[in-house]
Amino acid sequence: MAADTVRIKNIGLRGVAVADTKISYIDGENGVLIYRGFRIEELAEQSTFMETVSLLLNGYLPRGSELERFESQVVQSRDLPGFVLECLEKFPKDADPMDVLQASVPILGIADPELYDDSREANTRKAVRLIARFPAVIAAWHRIRNGQKPLPPDNALCHAGNFLWQLTGKKPDKETARDLDVCLILHAEHTFNASTFACREVVSTKAHMYAGISAGVGALSGSLHGGANARVMKMLLQVISEVKSVDEIGAWVKNMIGSGRIIMGMGHAVYKTVDPRAKILKLMSHRLAEKSGHQKWYEYLDRIEEEGHKEFLSLGKSSIRTNVDFYSGSVYAMMGIPIDMMTPVFAVSRIAGWCAHIIEEKFAEAQDKPALYRPEAEYVGHYCGVVGCTYEPLAARGK
Repeated sequence: MAADTVRIKNIGLRGVAVADTKISYIDGENGVLIYRGFRIEELAEQSTFMETVSLLLNGYLPRGSELERFESQVVQSRDLPGFVLECLEKFPKDADPMDVLQASVPILGIADPELYDDSREANTRKAVRLIARFPAVIAAWHRIRNGQKPLPPDNALCHAGNFLWQLTGKKPDKETARDLDVCLILHAEHTFNASTFACREVVSTKAHMYAGISAGVGALSGSLHGGANARVMKMLLQVISEVKSVDEIGAWVKNMIGSGRIIMGMGHAVYKTVDPRAKILKLMSHRLAEKSGHQKWYEYLDRIEEEGHKEFLSLGKSSIRTNVDFYSGSVYAMMGIPIDMMTPVFAVSRIAGWCAHIIEEKFAEAQDKPALYRPEAEYVGHYCGVVGCTYEPLAARGK
């Protein structure tokens, strides 16, 4: 092993700083998440998704006229090129929505007139188009696979409200649109998670933004990254069908943990306490449950959280608490979003953070930053000396 090679074994680069960033910060010990200096709680309460996106991309909160111009640019970019819709029509109707989304990214890239313009200004405009069109692709695919025609955008609706309209065919009330808007804020960015690192690694090769975003979608589709909210929802429905009363949840939790099975939505790679986003989503889930008549969903989740924390505490695992996915699945379901569309909705939000990181990666200020990510690996395979193994002709190897 080379003297200057640091061996990192079997930990997935956790705890290893690979680059500087000004975009977001996490204090996992104290449950703090900050976007560009602003705490997530403050943004969720006072900001909008469009304002938060502008903050992530540009590094500062926009003035009134700047925000109006930015929102207008997003609205003007909502329409999908005709051939993109034609491609969606040809996809197998049973295709996974995340595969459809990933396949659509390079198609959107082909339609972008600035695909190979790598200036900061062009990359920002490409980011706007991607942020505008991700929800359009997902909504169009959902309708196409169900034998329905995609709906045109309603430019009088906010970003979240228009997505719900194009997805469900129903105009959401202002409260529901605002709730989804807050969800998008909460999921928009989370430092160097797996999908964000994938985006940055790809564009570090000087690949264009669409190549990086395609990698991000692919990483998010993996079961260890995206999709946990959908799995929480599936778990919840199964528990409700098997456990007839919330008073029996304690026994169910003990059995799950005792048998080594995972309670979806509990535990996080970074947070050692409650995920700050989970606190906000819990309140939202409670309110939506009262509004939609799904009180049982919230009651079961609340008791699973309570009993799960109690059981983990008894085992000396006090750091295992609920994460952002624990309540978000129920929130999305109560908005009429199908379970298999929950990870794509995650992407509708995270596209903002991905684009911000790609721009940061492409225009990093550090003078000593390498041209591309190129980690080392320690070879542990068959070893035949410095000169290598001796090649034996095929005829001499026997049958």
